[in-house]
Amino acid sequence: MRINFRNLTVQVVIAIIIGILVGHYAPAFGAQLKVLADVFIKLIKMVIPPIIFFTVVNGIASMGDMKKVGKIGGKALLYFEIVTTIALAIGLLVVNLIKPGVGFDKSGLEGDVSNYTKAAAESQGVIDFLMGIIPENVVGAMAGGDLLPILFFAVLFGISLAAMGSKAKPVIDLFDKLSHGFFGVVNMIMKVSPIAAFGAMSYTIGKFGLGSLTKLGLLMSAVYITMFLFIVLILGAIARYYQFNIFTFIKYIREEVLLVLGTSSSESALPRMMDRLEKYGCSKSVVGLVIPTGYSFNLDGTSIYLSMAALFIAQAYGVDLSVWEQLTLLGILMITSKGAAGVTGSGFITLAATLAAFPMIPVEGMALLLGVDRFMSEARAITNLIGNGVATVVIAKTEGEFNPNPVQEENSSAPMTA
Repeated sequence: MRINFRNLTVQVVIAIIIGILVGHYAPAFGAQLKVLADVFIKLIKMVIPPIIFFTVVNGIASMGDMKKVGKIGGKALLYFEIVTTIALAIGLLVVNLIKPGVGFDKSGLEGDVSNYTKAAAESQGVIDFLMGIIPENVVGAMAGGDLLPILFFAVLFGISLAAMGSKAKPVIDLFDKLSHGFFGVVNMIMKVSPIAAFGAMSYTIGKFGLGSLTKLGLLMSAVYITMFLFIVLILGAIARYYQFNIFTFIKYIREEVLLVLGTSSSESALPRMMDRLEKYGCSKSVVGLVIPTGYSFNLDGTSIYLSMAALFIAQAYGVDLSVWEQLTLLGILMITSKGAAGVTGSGFITLAATLAAFPMIPVEGMALLLGVDRFMSEARAITNLIGNGVATVVIAKTEGEFNPNPVQEENSSAPMTA
C-alpha cells in the first residue's frame, strides 16, 4: 500500500509527528509556534456563526412541521442528559477504583490558578446561564461567536420562515446557497490544517515537555483509558443498537478526529463535521439542530475529565468523600458541565467553577493539573467530537431522517492508497 501524501489525513498525521519532534528537540522554538494553531482556530471561528445560523434556519424552515422540530430538540436534549450523566458516573467510578490521587506528592507542583478561579467566579450561575441564551443583540452575538444565543435566534427565525409557507422559499433558497458558500470557505481553510496541527503539537511538547507526563502518568492513563472504553463500550453499544458500527463511523470521520487531535479543540472540526454527517446520511435539519446544541450540552469527554479531575484532587489532598457527597458532586457536575464550550481551556475553567460550588475540595488543587491539562485536552476533545457525531446519527435514525449514502459508506471503509 502506497501512502497518498496529498490526502489530508496523511498530512495531519505527518504534521503531528514532526511537531512532536520539533517540540522535543527544539523546545524554545516549538513553544513559539502556538501562533500557527491560534491563527487556524481564529479562521475556523470566523465562519462558525454564519454556518450555524444559515444551516439551522434552513433546516427548520425546510422541515415545516413545528411539532417535529420540537420533538427532535427535546429528544436530543434528553439523549444528551442521559449520556453525559453516564460519562460523569463512569469517571467517578474509575477514579474510585484506580485511586490515582492517593499518596500523591504535591511538592514542587504548585502553580498559579488565579486566572482560572477568576474566570470561574465570573462564570454564569444557572439563572444567568439560561438568561445568557437570549441575545441582547443578534449582531453582537454573531460578532462574539456566542453559540447558544445564535442557535436560539436561528431556531426562532427558522420557525418564523416555516410559518410563512411558500412566501419564504426565496429566503430559504438564498440561505442554502450562502451556507454552501461558507462551507467552500471552510474547505479553503482546511488546506492549512496540517500547519496548525504542527504548530499546536510543537507548542505542547516544547512548553511542557515529554517529562511532564511522568509524575501524573497514572491520572493521564486513567483518563485516556476511560475515554477509550466510553467510546468503545458505551457509544459502541448505542451505535450497535441503532445499527451502525462505531469503528466504521470513526474511520469515516478520521480527518476530523486527527484535526481535533492536532489542535486540541473540537470546535475546529465543527463546520466539517456538519458537512460530513449530512453526507453520511443525516438530514440537514437534524444536523443543524443536534450538532450546535451538542457542543454545549453533550460534551462527553469534558464530563469524564471533570469528574475524574475533581476526585483526583480530593484524593491528593486526603479528602475522603462519602457516597452521598460524591453523588452531590455528580449533581453539581451535571449542571456545570453543560456550560462548557468545545474549545481548549474551557474544561479547566468549568472545573474551577465546580470546585467553587463544592468547597470540600480545595480549588488550589487545580495547580496539580496545570502541567498535563493540555495533554488530556486532546482526549476529551476527540471524545466530545465522536459523542456528538453518534448523537446526531441516533437522533436522525429515530426520526426517520437518515438516508445512508452508499458511496460515502464505501469510501468510509476504503483503504488510503495513491
